[in-house]
Amino acid sequence: MRSPLLDLPGAVAAEAPDADVAAHYGDLFAEQRALVKGEAVVDRSNREIVRISGTDRLKWLNDLSSNKLDTLQPGEWTQTLILDLQGRVEHHLTLVDDGEAVLAHVEPGAAQALIDYLDKMRFMLRVEVSRADELALISTADGDRYIPRAELTADLGRMAGLWAYEALRIEDYRPRLGLDTDHKTIPHEVGWIGAAVHLTKGCYRGQETVARVHNLGHPPRRLVFLHLDGSVDTLPPHGAPVVLDGQEVGFVGSAARHHELGPIALALVKRAVPVDAPLLAGGVAATQEVIVPPDAGRNVSIDPALRRRIR
Repeated sequence: MRSPLLDLPGAVAAEAPDADVAAHYGDLFAEQRALVKGEAVVDRSNREIVRISGTDRLKWLNDLSSNKLDTLQPGEWTQTLILDLQGRVEHHLTLVDDGEAVLAHVEPGAAQALIDYLDKMRFMLRVEVSRADELALISTADGDRYIPRAELTADLGRMAGLWAYEALRIEDYRPRLGLDTDHKTIPHEVGWIGAAVHLTKGCYRGQETVARVHNLGHPPRRLVFLHLDGSVDTLPPHGAPVVLDGQEVGFVGSAARHHELGPIALALVKRAVPVDAPLLAGGVAATQEVIVPPDAGRNVSIDPALRRRIR
């Protein structure tokens, strides 16, 4: 659903999967700085919103997904995952309960598949699942907020485009499903243990893989933060190969230009890649920062200083 804010002066549409909102409004770095200061709003109304209502909703979602939701308090935002039987990530939900229903936003185009799965799992429980197309998601320095779609107007205040939001997301080590993941991704690889996965809450689909990797093994890949060579005019596209010594060792997920750090990216690479190895990301020279350490799993947790960034 195309955002009416694309009609604002200077608005330039983003590329798929975000083509329905603005990439920027004419000054990328000024928009980033305003967003950091809490002086701007990001239109993320291309995100799809699913409403789950009914008295059994939290216990039901707790049983189906990876995070502990049965004690979620009204107004408390969190994340959870829907995994397949092999523990691979199918859906990533960012959600809040308003006291009457859970409102979860998901990637553009993902809502119907999620609704279809949830509807199959209702059985006799008191839950209802539907789209909430009348609502839109906006984000500020303080977090996410739902507003009526009719309020997507210039009255929201200073606007920052999605490029500004994405640069800050990458800086914060926050992976995005479908961009920084692929069909084989398990939660350990991208740092979602703790942020979207509760390790002791009980059984759910895919939980065996989560427990096995946490207690006995290591994930085959790990998410890294890349500082890209700033002398190159272009950013590596999504899916571009990450190369070490002539061998492909991963792929680029999200890339952006940061107002202080310059060009940056997230990439998913093989666990065995040395943490200090110089890489080529889509042909662009890159150095790494560790997000998920090579020894993750086997009860090794991510450093708390990094954990605060992955949210």
